[in-house]
Order: sequence, then C-alpha cells, then structure tokens
Amino acid sequence: MTQAKGEFEVDLKPVSAEGEAQSRMSIGKTFTGDLTGTSAGQMMMDGVEANGARVYVAIETVIGTLAGKDGSFILAHRGTMSPAEQELSVIVVPDSGTDALAGITGTLDIDVVDGKHFYTLDYSLPAN
Repeated sequence: MTQAKGEFEVDLKPVSAEGEAQSRMSIGKTFTGDLTGTSAGQMMMDGVEANGARVYVAIETVIGTLAGKDGSFILAHRGTMSPAEQELSVIVVPDSGTDALAGITGTLDIDVVDGKHFYTLDYSLPAN
C-alpha cells in the first residue's frame, strides 16, 4: 500500500425535501496535498435525539491527480456515532477507477483538527 496525505475543504448544502425523515446534503470537496482535485457527491444522515445515536452514508466521485496519475474514483462512506463511540469507514469502490487510476483500491481516513479536515489515503494501483 502507498499512502497519500493532505487537506481538504468541504462544502455541504442541504438538498432534503420538506418533511423528509432523513437529512440529505450535497458534498463538494477540494483536495490538496498528495491528492489534488475535487469531488462531488451526496450524503444521507439520521439520528435519535433521545440517546445521541447518529448514522451517515455518502457516495462521492473524486476527480484529480494522485502520484502524478490523472483519473477518478468513487468513495463510499459509512459512519456511526453514539455517546460511547464513533466509527468511520471510507473505501475506494472496487473497479471504480478511471484513466490512469483504473484498478485503484484502498481506504481513506479523515481527521478533523481545529476545524480543518485532513485525509490519509492508503491505496494500491496495478503495475503498468
């Protein structure tokens, strides 16, 4: 596995219909660092106010340059939170890579520090 690190800015906008049970948001990100580019996608979330349980899922398509290779790939997110713990899983969707990123596999970790978003992408690309 190869590791790419950097920062990203995120723009979330509500897209839920009035009265919709779950909340939906559009996602737009700009990546800097070892991965440069943008992404677009959607997030759906829900929760239980009484006990603090929360869940979100999201799908986003990243278009950019990674290790000098141009292309795109899809990320799938699943996050859960409770007062006791939180868990986040973000994977590169198998076979979603295009152009020079075809065949990419991996996982992405997100850290938020002092309001800034940082990523660590552990990935593999097939040898060409």
